[in-house]
Formats: sequence, structure tokens, C-alpha cells
Amino acid sequence: MKKTSITLLLSLFLFTITAFSLQEKKEPSPTFEQPLLITSAGQSAEVQLASVLAKRASLDFKLSKLANPADLENIKTLVLVLGLSMKGLGAAGLDLAKEKERISTLIKEAEKKKIPILFLHLGGEARRGQLSDELITSFLPYGKMVIVVKSGNKDKLFNRICNENNIPLIEVEKTIDALVPFKGAFK
Repeated sequence: MKKTSITLLLSLFLFTITAFSLQEKKEPSPTFEQPLLITSAGQSAEVQLASVLAKRASLDFKLSKLANPADLENIKTLVLVLGLSMKGLGAAGLDLAKEKERISTLIKEAEKKKIPILFLHLGGEARRGQLSDELITSFLPYGKMVIVVKSGNKDKLFNRICNENNIPLIEVEKTIDALVPFKGAFK
């Protein structure tokens, strides 16, 4: 073979490999719009961490721990922070049934207004358990994207639900590591 033919074949091979690897890395990822409403789904303290992340990401957001459908006015993205805290529920004057009803009503209104939902689970393993899992199982299928701290997904519950519902899932090691994908999810 001539030197030119080998160079051409090698170039074609490298181009094909590069194109394939770029295509493989190019996963469909939803892009959310601002302003966003951040609220709790379970009244855990992690809702405050989500607002810190939003502030560090320079996002236009509103925090309402007890958001209701009226709070969705002029909102482009709903961020639900999953994690049940019995202490938080008590402080908010809620029980689990009332919290589930509040979240369900909020999700229905978001769907009606075509507002996408981004779920965060920032509390790790400490925010998992039977009651938190009820919230996760009930509401996660409505999400357009999920960001979870890895230790809160040891049993791969988030993977299973996200795979079944074709929802992009991003796992991070620590809460602060959620900053980059959280910021990157917004226009």
C-alpha cells in the first residue's frame, strides 16, 4: 500500500472512532429554564442546601418550603428536594398524608402549566427509609431529571425508577458536587 492510502485509512479510522465516541457521550439532557421554584418534598433540611446550590450557581430562584400551586405563577422549573424528616413535618404542622397531598397538588399544577420538574436528593443515606422511599416511588416518575448523592442510592432505587421512566439520572459523591450538574441543567 502506498503511504497516502495508509494515511487516508488511518485518518478515516480515527475520524470514525472520534465521531462514535462523541455520539456516545452526547446523552440527551433536558435543559431547564429560569426562574425556578425550590420546595421540599418531605420537609427535610436539604431544601436549604438546594437554595445554597442555586445561589452559588447564580440561578434566578424562589425558595418556598411549603409551596402550593399559586407559587408556580411565572415559574419555568419546579425543583423538588426529596427527603422525609418527621421533625420537619411536625415543625411545618404537617403529617405524611398532608405532605403527600401538597406535593401531588403541586405536581398536577406543574403538569397543567407544562412546568418541568427537577428532583434533587441531597441527604444521602440518612434521608432514605421506608417513608422517604414512599415519596421517591410516588413522585420521581414525574421528573425530567434527577440529581442524587450516591450514598442515597446504594440500593439503586433511583436507577430503577429513572430507567423505567426514561429520566436522566446524575449521581454525585457529595452534595457540593451537585453544583456543576445543577447549574448545567439550566439555560
